[in-house]
Amino acid sequence: MTIPPSPAAAPGACADVPFPPDRHTWFDDAQALLTGTLLVALGLVLFRHAGFVTGGTVGLAFVLHYASGWPFGALVFAINLPFYALAWVRMGRAFTLKTVLAVGLLAAFTEVMPRWIVIGALNPWFAAVAGGLLIGVGFIILFRHRASLGGFNTLVLWLQERYGWRAGVVQLAIDAAILLAAIPWVGPLQLLLSVLGAALMNLTLAINHKPGRYVAY
Repeated sequence: MTIPPSPAAAPGACADVPFPPDRHTWFDDAQALLTGTLLVALGLVLFRHAGFVTGGTVGLAFVLHYASGWPFGALVFAINLPFYALAWVRMGRAFTLKTVLAVGLLAAFTEVMPRWIVIGALNPWFAAVAGGLLIGVGFIILFRHRASLGGFNTLVLWLQERYGWRAGVVQLAIDAAILLAAIPWVGPLQLLLSVLGAALMNLTLAINHKPGRYVAY
């Protein structure tokens, strides 16, 4: 976006100086953390109900949850603890604090949401498509307010900012490895639909979260 020419400017003249980026207020960040984590949690509830898995640290939490029966939300929070140091060093204090809050909200939402929503019947194909899109949109909201859900999301965001690597493409490679690790606990159709959900999530990121496209902070 460029600044439009002033009325006094010569016909056809156009200032080519971009607007400075808009700084998010604390209220902007607060609603983004709540909205983004709520959308991600809703997508994960669909995945969990259908017996799917996904990538990243959330995917690791799924695998451990299926294997051990431990609470999913607690696993999500615990697995992310070692990654906060990377976030602090690479992305700064504000990013780290917002990420800790986002992970805490996600852990809480994923535990209480099944009490708020009782799913009687769920088409697995719908769960894969809707869940993947919901998670992708939730990530975009968090990313655009300089927050993440910790773990590999922090790593891929740093790689994007440092080297210009597409966050969605890098995340997709990591997610593929996590999905393969889940094979002992998910059936063939569930694994296939898990791949579909992860692909839609990362496609949403790759298309809508490109370096330089969004400059507000």
